[in-house]
Amino acid sequence: MLIYHFGTRDALLRAVLGHARQRQLDAFGDLLRARPDEPYTATLNRAWTSITGPDGQPYLRMFGQLRESAEQQLWPNFRRTATTDWLGPLEDGLRSIGRPDLATLVLAVIRGLLMDLDATGDATRTDRAFRDFLGAVEHLSSDETRHGRHPDLPM
Repeated sequence: MLIYHFGTRDALLRAVLGHARQRQLDAFGDLLRARPDEPYTATLNRAWTSITGPDGQPYLRMFGQLRESAEQQLWPNFRRTATTDWLGPLEDGLRSIGRPDLATLVLAVIRGLLMDLDATGDATRTDRAFRDFLGAVEHLSSDETRHGRHPDLPM
Protein backbone atom coordinates (compact mmCIF):
# COMPACT_ATOMS: atom_id res chain seq x y z
CA MET A 1 0.00 0.00 0.00
CA LEU A 2 2.78 2.47 0.87
CA ILE A 3 4.70 1.64 -2.29
CA TYR A 4 1.52 2.25 -4.28
CA HIS A 5 1.10 5.69 -2.64
CA PHE A 6 4.74 6.74 -3.14
CA GLY A 7 5.30 5.01 -6.47
CA THR A 8 8.64 3.38 -5.67
CA ARG A 9 10.54 2.05 -2.71
CA ASP A 10 13.13 4.82 -3.16
CA ALA A 11 10.43 7.52 -3.18
CA LEU A 12 9.06 6.11 0.07
CA LEU A 13 12.54 6.08 1.63
CA ARG A 14 13.22 9.66 0.42
CA ALA A 15 9.97 10.83 2.03
CA VAL A 16 10.84 9.15 5.33
CA LEU A 17 14.38 10.53 5.26
CA GLY A 18 13.13 14.01 4.34
CA HIS A 19 10.75 14.01 7.30
CA ALA A 20 13.47 12.77 9.66
CA ARG A 21 15.91 15.35 8.30
CA GLN A 22 13.42 18.16 8.92
CA ARG A 23 12.93 16.94 12.49
CA GLN A 24 16.72 16.91 12.97
CA LEU A 25 17.09 20.42 11.53
CA ASP A 26 14.36 21.71 13.82
CA ALA A 27 15.73 20.01 16.94
CA PHE A 28 19.43 20.70 16.38
CA GLY A 29 18.69 24.19 15.03
CA ASP A 30 16.86 25.02 18.25
CA LEU A 31 19.80 23.71 20.26
CA LEU A 32 22.21 25.96 18.33
CA ARG A 33 20.05 29.09 18.67
CA ALA A 34 21.69 31.85 20.74
CA ARG A 35 19.97 32.64 24.01
CA PRO A 36 20.24 36.07 25.61
CA ASP A 37 20.67 34.60 29.09
CA GLU A 38 23.76 32.45 28.38
CA PRO A 39 27.12 32.72 26.65
CA TYR A 40 27.11 31.05 23.24
CA THR A 41 29.84 28.64 24.29
CA ALA A 42 27.46 27.36 26.99
CA THR A 43 24.79 26.96 24.30
CA LEU A 44 27.24 24.99 22.15
CA ASN A 45 28.18 22.79 25.11
CA ARG A 46 24.51 22.02 25.84
CA ALA A 47 23.92 21.33 22.13
CA TRP A 48 26.92 18.95 22.03
CA THR A 49 25.57 17.06 25.04
CA SER A 50 22.15 16.66 23.44
CA ILE A 51 23.42 15.86 19.94
CA THR A 52 25.74 13.13 21.25
CA GLY A 53 23.21 11.87 23.78
CA PRO A 54 20.24 9.53 23.41
CA ASP A 55 18.06 12.12 21.63
CA GLY A 56 20.63 12.89 18.95
CA GLN A 57 22.15 9.48 18.35
CA PRO A 58 19.42 8.13 16.04
CA TYR A 59 19.87 11.09 13.70
CA LEU A 60 23.64 10.74 13.74
CA ARG A 61 23.46 7.04 12.87
CA MET A 62 20.87 7.47 10.12
CA PHE A 63 22.42 10.47 8.40
CA GLY A 64 25.97 9.33 9.03
CA GLN A 65 25.31 6.37 6.74
CA LEU A 66 23.98 8.66 4.02
CA ARG A 67 26.97 10.98 4.35
CA GLU A 68 29.45 8.11 4.09
CA SER A 69 27.96 6.64 0.93
CA ALA A 70 30.10 7.96 -1.94
CA GLU A 71 27.56 6.91 -4.57
CA GLN A 72 24.45 8.21 -2.88
CA GLN A 73 21.58 7.60 -5.28
CA LEU A 74 18.82 7.91 -2.71
CA TRP A 75 19.68 11.52 -1.76
CA PRO A 76 22.06 13.13 -4.24
CA ASN A 77 24.25 15.91 -2.79
CA PHE A 78 23.34 14.93 0.77
CA ARG A 79 26.93 15.33 1.99
CA ARG A 80 27.05 18.94 0.80
CA THR A 81 23.60 19.75 2.19
CA ALA A 82 24.37 18.04 5.50
CA THR A 83 27.31 20.40 5.86
CA THR A 84 25.94 23.71 4.61
CA ASP A 85 22.64 23.38 6.53
CA TRP A 86 24.48 24.06 9.79
CA LEU A 87 26.58 27.05 8.75
CA GLY A 88 23.72 29.57 9.00
CA PRO A 89 22.59 28.61 12.50
CA LEU A 90 26.20 28.55 13.72
CA GLU A 91 26.97 31.94 12.14
CA ASP A 92 23.86 33.40 13.79
CA GLY A 93 24.81 32.01 17.19
CA LEU A 94 28.47 32.96 16.94
CA ARG A 95 27.43 36.48 15.95
CA SER A 96 26.27 36.85 19.57
CA ILE A 97 29.95 36.70 20.62
CA GLY A 98 31.17 38.73 17.67
CA ARG A 99 32.67 35.78 15.78
CA PRO A 100 30.33 34.55 13.00
CA ASP A 101 33.51 33.92 11.00
CA LEU A 102 34.21 30.88 13.21
CA ALA A 103 31.18 28.93 11.94
CA THR A 104 33.18 26.75 9.52
CA LEU A 105 35.78 26.00 12.19
CA VAL A 106 33.16 25.14 14.82
CA LEU A 107 31.29 22.93 12.36
CA ALA A 108 34.50 21.15 11.33
CA VAL A 109 35.42 20.45 14.95
CA ILE A 110 31.92 19.17 15.76
CA ARG A 111 31.87 16.92 12.69
CA GLY A 112 35.38 15.64 13.35
CA LEU A 113 34.62 14.85 16.98
CA LEU A 114 31.35 13.16 15.98
CA MET A 115 33.31 10.95 13.56
CA ASP A 116 35.83 10.22 16.33
CA LEU A 117 33.04 9.36 18.77
CA ASP A 118 31.39 7.11 16.20
CA ALA A 119 34.66 5.29 15.45
CA THR A 120 35.91 4.91 19.03
CA GLY A 121 32.91 5.23 21.32
CA ASP A 122 35.15 7.27 23.66
CA ALA A 123 32.67 9.89 24.89
CA THR A 124 34.89 10.96 27.79
CA ARG A 125 37.76 11.91 25.51
CA THR A 126 35.62 13.57 22.81
CA ASP A 127 33.58 15.49 25.40
CA ARG A 128 36.80 16.77 26.97
CA ALA A 129 38.15 17.75 23.54
CA PHE A 130 34.96 19.68 22.79
CA ARG A 131 35.13 21.52 26.13
CA ASP A 132 38.78 22.38 25.42
CA PHE A 133 37.78 23.69 22.02
CA LEU A 134 35.05 25.83 23.57
CA GLY A 135 37.69 27.31 25.88
CA ALA A 136 39.68 28.33 22.78
CA VAL A 137 36.55 29.89 21.24
CA GLU A 138 35.97 31.86 24.44
CA HIS A 139 39.57 33.06 24.29
CA LEU A 140 39.18 34.12 20.64
CA SER A 141 35.96 36.00 21.36
CA SER A 142 37.45 37.75 24.42
CA ASP A 143 40.46 38.83 22.31
CA GLU A 144 38.08 40.37 19.79
CA THR A 145 36.16 42.13 22.57
CA ARG A 146 39.33 43.44 24.21
CA HIS A 147 40.91 44.66 21.00
CA GLY A 148 37.76 45.57 19.07
CA ARG A 149 39.01 43.68 16.04
CA HIS A 150 39.92 40.22 14.87
CA PRO A 151 43.17 39.43 16.71
CA ASP A 152 44.94 38.06 13.62
CA LEU A 153 44.16 40.94 11.29
CA PRO A 154 46.44 43.99 10.99
CA MET A 155 45.09 47.33 12.14
